[in-house]
Amino acid sequence: MAVSVMAAILLVLLYLLIFAFSGQNGEESGSLSAMISEKCAELLNAISGKHWTQNVIDSMAAYFEHPIRKLAHFSEYACMGVLLYGVWRPWKERGWKLYLLIVCWVFVSAGADEFHQLFIPGRYGCFADVMLDTCGGAFGLLVCACAEKMVRRRKQKSGF
Repeated sequence: MAVSVMAAILLVLLYLLIFAFSGQNGEESGSLSAMISEKCAELLNAISGKHWTQNVIDSMAAYFEHPIRKLAHFSEYACMGVLLYGVWRPWKERGWKLYLLIVCWVFVSAGADEFHQLFIPGRYGCFADVMLDTCGGAFGLLVCACAEKMVRRRKQKSGF
């Protein structure tokens, strides 16, 4: 029960974070993505020890920007899948009905997020992002289901 309450609190915070990111206009969102992409390119440069010029770093950052944005979508909703599992697992028996409930919840949440973006200047809603987000949520759910299965097996082997 305590896990469920903590997951619910974290889920609300995640929804607030997603809503805040979705509420950024196109310029704000783009500059945040560009900054993160540039930091990733600078990190890659530092790790590689290549000492790239600023032009190379800028072109790498531009190359990274789209995949990083999509990875962020996937990751946010993977966290949502994990948290929804934490919220619902104590109340619903493990199985396909629980999994379907969570995936549908993620799908509706992702659709609402993309719908919200239709009203933000410089932003647009994209069904492909809804599907990517839903895949992220399903991945988070899969991680939880696999972890729970491993814990159950370990407990059975140890006799608990």
